[in-house]
Amino acid sequence: MNATRTAPGPDPAPAGPTRTDRLLAALGGLVSAYVALAVADLASFWVRPEAGPVVAVGGTVVDRTPAALKEWAIRAFGENDKTVLQLGILLLLALLALGIGLLALRHRALGAAAVGAFGLLGAVAAVTRPDSASVLDAVPSLVGGAVGALLLYVLTGRLLTPRPGTARADRRGFLIVAATTGLAGTGAAAIGRAVGSPVQENATASREALRLPRPTSAAPAVPAGAQLDVPGISPFVTPNRDFYRVDTALVVPRIDADRWRLRIHGSGVREERTVTLRELLARPTVERDITLACVSNEVGGPYVGNARWLGVRLADLLREAGVRPPSEGGPADQLVARSVDGMTIGTPVEAVMDGRDALLAFGMNGEPLPFAHGFPVRMVVPGLYGYVSACKWIASIELTTFDAYNAYWVPRGWAAQAPVKTQSRIDTPRPFARPAAGTVMVAGVAWAQHRGIRRVQVRIDDGPWRDARLAAEDSADTWRQWVHPWAATPGRHTLTVRATDGTGATQPEERTGTMPDGAQGWYSVDVTVEGP
Repeated sequence: MNATRTAPGPDPAPAGPTRTDRLLAALGGLVSAYVALAVADLASFWVRPEAGPVVAVGGTVVDRTPAALKEWAIRAFGENDKTVLQLGILLLLALLALGIGLLALRHRALGAAAVGAFGLLGAVAAVTRPDSASVLDAVPSLVGGAVGALLLYVLTGRLLTPRPGTARADRRGFLIVAATTGLAGTGAAAIGRAVGSPVQENATASREALRLPRPTSAAPAVPAGAQLDVPGISPFVTPNRDFYRVDTALVVPRIDADRWRLRIHGSGVREERTVTLRELLARPTVERDITLACVSNEVGGPYVGNARWLGVRLADLLREAGVRPPSEGGPADQLVARSVDGMTIGTPVEAVMDGRDALLAFGMNGEPLPFAHGFPVRMVVPGLYGYVSACKWIASIELTTFDAYNAYWVPRGWAAQAPVKTQSRIDTPRPFARPAAGTVMVAGVAWAQHRGIRRVQVRIDDGPWRDARLAAEDSADTWRQWVHPWAATPGRHTLTVRATDGTGATQPEERTGTMPDGAQGWYSVDVTVEGP
């Protein structure tokens, strides 16, 4: 009996991607993006943290975000707005990475190129940031993008190449590569953070080594009656850890004090000069209690604080450089302070040189400035909102005019000049509190820097205005505590406060928003008094 042999036919064609393959491809895009960011993060520690892709892209987003949206973010998230922004960027990147992974399953090279393109985008954002000083800022994003693109290409290859003897993708190999590289990326980033950035280490060491000089002109002792003994009221001096922070820096700049320089130049400057921190410390120093307020502070808001600042008079430095205020015939009416992160803040020259305690400060509440508040040097000008006076991490001062130059916030809808408005706030009882009937201490703070607070009044429901008892005044440049004992009766009540400044002007009733030059209006809280 003869056996009949059948000629072998062609190998079965590989099956198309299954649902599992597509899920793995999306995972591959996510893992590749994660490893790319981890590698970029590690590289940024050796270049500088601000060069990382999330920070660079985030900074670009901040610069291009409409002012109204920024205000909403501050109201909604407070000082966590930067964290929320970075989480939002990471979430968007994760969604895009999932899509790129699916794209790579159909077009392997195109998917890998898309990851590389995001690296290129981060590099461009890093080198075009106002604070970029070197093309090395592009390195973290480029390295991370290249690693991510290569990884996605390899991972996708595991899904497109069948295992030997089967038509199925090499899913086991895919998972091994994904898990290994993901763990390696996590480890690399963790090692980088544990070891720390040399740039940041030098800055930290320089701050720890800094010894503040004794003030030539010490601040007067705070009057004994400036701090009221009322539970719940804001302390007269705001501790550094509690002092508000509102700025656009996604990563707090850490500057080596030994390398810090301040350049003074521009119109009316007789001769451009550069000042070191050592030179500032050797000058006559001034210590003053000054309350700062942010223009983003809504009526009754938290973005105001009082601290004891140590520094040198800015007016003295300017006069030594030949600068004269407009009232003395000087050609410049605006001082543009530029931060190391590129922020520009425009301040009236007249306000800096009119005799008020406008400082280049390097001390805050008895210690060198914290990094978050401008170390090694920042500006402090009483009577003006921070966005037109309080430049942190200051690097240069240019004398110019308001007609010739708009500082950072002006094109974004904010006023070029913004004196602090008279404000008052109820700290206790808190909104919707439920105090017991009887005597309730209604207390808080009021401020009108450089004008002082003359009077604070409290109204219960629609009753008459009653004068609150004012705490002792430290100076016209600090806030002032107040208290009013209220004979509270059961039921729901509305407590309202208003203040009168040293010029006799009283807060207007109508509330306005923060734009373009600060909020105003009476502050009220609703409480429910519980019966006996």
